Amino acid sequence: MTVNGQISFWWHQLGTPPQRPALPGSTDADVCIVGGGFTGLWTAYYLKRLQPDLRVAVLEQRFAGFGASGRNGGWCVNSITGGRERYAATHGREAVVRFQAAMNDTVAEVARVAAAEGIDADLRPGGEFCIARTPAQAARMREFHDSEARWPGADVELLSAAQVAERLAVDGALGATWQPHCATLHPAKLVRGLATAAERLGVRIHEGTAVREISPGVVRTDFGDVRAAAILRATEGFTANLRGEHRTWLPMNSSVIVTEPLPAGVWERIGWAQGEALGDYAHVYMYAQRTADDRIAFGGRGVPYRYGSRVDTDGVTQTRTIDGLTALLREFFPAAADAAIDHAWAGVLGVPRDWTATVGFDHASGLGWAGGYVGTGVAATNLAGRTLADLVLRRDSDLAGLPWVGRRVRRWEPEPLRWLGVQAIYAAYRAADRQEAAGRSTTAPVAHLADLISGH
Repeated sequence: MTVNGQISFWWHQLGTPPQRPALPGSTDADVCIVGGGFTGLWTAYYLKRLQPDLRVAVLEQRFAGFGASGRNGGWCVNSITGGRERYAATHGREAVVRFQAAMNDTVAEVARVAAAEGIDADLRPGGEFCIARTPAQAARMREFHDSEARWPGADVELLSAAQVAERLAVDGALGATWQPHCATLHPAKLVRGLATAAERLGVRIHEGTAVREISPGVVRTDFGDVRAAAILRATEGFTANLRGEHRTWLPMNSSVIVTEPLPAGVWERIGWAQGEALGDYAHVYMYAQRTADDRIAFGGRGVPYRYGSRVDTDGVTQTRTIDGLTALLREFFPAAADAAIDHAWAGVLGVPRDWTATVGFDHASGLGWAGGYVGTGVAATNLAGRTLADLVLRRDSDLAGLPWVGRRVRRWEPEPLRWLGVQAIYAAYRAADRQEAAGRSTTAPVAHLADLISGH
């Protein structure tokens, strides 16, 4: 029997943590961070590392890691959300080269902090492995490789079908790309350990504390107000719940299934021995990892968006999404066709209108933010946290000058246009994937139309 929801398999495996005490009443802080996921916790951690006497409070509606930080697919990858070209157009090529170098370093920084703080997060630095399974996907793969070859630090290798088969038996693979700046991990173990590490430094984490409104100098909750000179919004996919932020970022749904542990004989047929993160070149793409206890965690889009930017409460996903992901997993790995699906869940990620992550802090108002990672947040949150810490403390650092700092984009359209647009975009992407699976050798035109509408 497949468990559906209960936050995520990761938290189900660990056990839902006991909730920390809520905010006991109105109080003062030097920095108040709204959101107890990776962004908020990394920011708090680095602020206290840089200035130990700083009074830092984190407010979390449920518990630390309840959102995407405890539900994601466990990819810690160096991707620049939204791609390099947008930043190159506004800041120039060299700024983007520095940005990529910072993201590459961030993957190693997550591993460094985990080791230093004694956090066993099942981290495996196996790189990112993306498969092409149709001629059109293979054409996009080659275009991607040629584009990446023009950028220092991309380090992308193009692999033939034979080279893929030596490492990972994905049925129908025509080739793949691989790059080394990626690790897989157990996200709930990492976020749980990070919260504990932040508390050891003196960060106050108040859970079960819903924030109703953020304004300069004050955060309002049901339990009282927090007055702070610096207030940082780190709410990612839950941003739409805040007053005045309903159209800032769109909460996009993503779902994951995980198999039972697979026997050694199945792994001998599949391979996948080096801890690679696995993705593909479909328009509605998948993402997967081999877990530390020998399961396959396999994710994809499912139902992309709920009307009115509604978000779930406990991670339940739709039956048709579970069925679709299960069928795709079995297409990829016939050797695992008989494996039971132990758990399925969903979560939301924050999507800006131009699909590009941002970090910012305004010293005049004392308000800051970070997010919009569109699924790349396990690593990007660390860089965002270090950057926010430098901005708040007025450190003239290289991070404070990266091109995502201060970037603002227009808001999402009001309903029903927002819902209709997202449904149309993903219907078009699915249609394109079907056409390409049927033998089309080039990217389906309907996918280009979806890219134009979405702002990709």
